[in-house]
Order: sequence, then structure tokens, then C-alpha cells
Amino acid sequence: AGPVVLTVQGRVRKPNQGDKAHFDMAMLERLPQHSFVTGTPWYSAPRKFTGPLLRDVLAACGAEGSNVRATALNVYRVDLPFADAQRFDVLVARLLDDKPMAVRDKGPLFIIYPFDSSAELRSTVYYSRSAWQLKSIEVQ
Repeated sequence: AGPVVLTVQGRVRKPNQGDKAHFDMAMLERLPQHSFVTGTPWYSAPRKFTGPLLRDVLAACGAEGSNVRATALNVYRVDLPFADAQRFDVLVARLLDDKPMAVRDKGPLFIIYPFDSSAELRSTVYYSRSAWQLKSIEVQ
């Protein structure tokens, strides 16, 4: 009903418009919500991120594949293994410190890993797989 904030395309079995799945913010809010506090290279102190798990977003549209290409509003693109969404509690964060994220604050959506949950995740490999100002996901 609201403006589309995320489009998932590619290997999607449950599209809701043509061959794509579109989500407005209310649809993302209806998915199970998770939160974690983590340090990042982009903020001077640990911050709280809240939103649905990436795996729940992918499951909601029946996405299956081996790769996820995330694209941001500024056309930044990053590929992450589909398996990361199953292996880690990667969020499609919609809240930062319990508040909606403005575009100027890396919003409205941010793919973020729980970096502080594992030493493995505190590396440039996983930092580079995060994508703020997320607008679309292509499942390959």
C-alpha cells in the first residue's frame, strides 16, 4: 500500500508484481523483527539495528540461489553468498537505535551483519558485504 522501499528480483518463486517481489515498509515491519547491537567501521560507537532477517525477506518471496546482489540508492552494488543469510543473522535493518533511518543516515534500509557476534565477521570481507541505502536485491 505504501511506497516500495525494496525490490527482490531474479530467482523469486513468489513475486507479487510481475516477476519481482516489492516490499513497502509495512510489509517489512510485519516480518519477524530482530535486533542486535554491534560496532561497525561507520559509527564511532556500537549501534542498535532492528529489522527482519535477510533470510526471512528472501523466504517471503520464495527466493533461492547461490548469490545475492544488493544495490543501493547510489548504485553501489555488492555480492554476498546466499548462504550468508542462512549462516549468520544478517539484518535488513530498518531502524537504527529504534528510529527509522533517513537516507542521509544510511537508510531507509541497511544490510548489516552482526559483526560483534563473531571474530570471523569483524573483517573487511564482511564489512564490504554490508549495503546501506539498500533499494534492491537480485537473487542469482
